[in-house]
Formats: sequence, structure tokens, C-alpha cells
Amino acid sequence: MAQINPSILSADFARLAEEARAVEGADWLHVDVMDNHFVPNLTLGVPIVESLSRATDTPLDCHLMIDDPDRWAPQYVEAGAGSVTFHAEAAAAPVRLAREIRAKGARASMALKPATPIEPYEDLLPELDMLLIMTVEPGFGGQAFLDIMLPKIRRTRELISKHGLEMWLQVDGGVSESTIERCAEAGADVFVAGSAVYGAQDPAEAVRALRARADGTIASAGWACNH
Repeated sequence: MAQINPSILSADFARLAEEARAVEGADWLHVDVMDNHFVPNLTLGVPIVESLSRATDTPLDCHLMIDDPDRWAPQYVEAGAGSVTFHAEAAAAPVRLAREIRAKGARASMALKPATPIEPYEDLLPELDMLLIMTVEPGFGGQAFLDIMLPKIRRTRELISKHGLEMWLQVDGGVSESTIERCAEAGADVFVAGSAVYGAQDPAEAVRALRARADGTIASAGWACNH
């Protein structure tokens, strides 16, 4: 039921291929792309995604924290990403972009910063395969989880259910064994975990532990029982 997506933002960038293989039991490998404009940090781009796609069998979930995703997002599908997330705050034409990502063969996802409400985007939900709720301010790993995002996760799950959509609800930021159950209870079913996985002695075991906690909560969650 739950999907765990380790974030390579917390991995050793000098050993990315090895770090990707260390979590091959994960559902997706989360790749944070930052341009030092949309967020105050600079990470990696298309060439690294191309290399990672050849280095691991785990599908790549690319989170674009960049300006002008309308121009750049399709290139990440071509580079090998199986899911591409753009930010609502940065996209000029989100519906057109989501359709282009899907047409190229990837899952289309839209992300919202903590201060961005979900309600204005309700009508866009059928165009998406996943919605990402940021549970920290995007830009840096290792931040503390923002509990004030839990009501937003609940409202988003209610809107997904209202429209009868089979879309995923992802959370990213401060996800760990101490926070994942709260996210799952609120309605999330896809979890990005960085330091909680790559900071563990055994990253693969950390993935299994996180999945077990989330699965146990989802199994008894009201939103899942009514799904």
C-alpha cells in the first residue's frame, strides 16, 4: 500500500550509483533537482538523471524545484525519469505540462510548497497521477517535519476521494519513523525519506521499517477503508 522513495539528496554524491543500489528494495528513487533560483540550493540536472537511470533498476521520481519547468520537465522524462514533479508555483501552464509529461510516457505530478493551498488546484487534479505536499520548505534536506501540514494532507485526500481519483498523495520533508504514521493517517501513501534512509546504518532495512509503519497505519486509516 505504502510506497517509500529514498531521496538521494541525503546520499553520498561521490557514490551515487552505489547509493542507488543500496536501496533497490525501494519503490522509487527520489531525485531532487534544484536550480539555485526557485530554491536557494543547486544540485543536479539531466546528465546525472541519465546516468542514474542506467545505474539502477529502481524507477526515478524526479522532483523539479526549478524555474520554468514548462521548458525543462519533458527533458527529464527523456533522460529516464518514470515520474516527474513540477511545482505549481513555477509552472506557467500546469495542465499542458502534465499532459506533455504523460504523453512522453511518465507519471505527471505537481508539488505545493507549505504556504500554497490545495483548494485553487482542485480542478487540475484529474490531470495528475500524483500530488506532492511539501512538509518542509523546499531547498535543503534534513529539516524538521512541519506538523501544520497535516490538515493540508487531509484536505487533499478528501478532494482526491471527492473526485474518485486513483492518484497518489506524496509527502516530502522530515519523513522518518517518528512522523510517517501521522502522514499516513492523514492520507499520504507515498513517502520521500532522505536522512531517515541514508543516515541509517542499513538503508535497505530503513526502507522496510518505514514501509511497515506506513502500511500498518494505512490499513486502519479511515480514508483508506473508504477508498
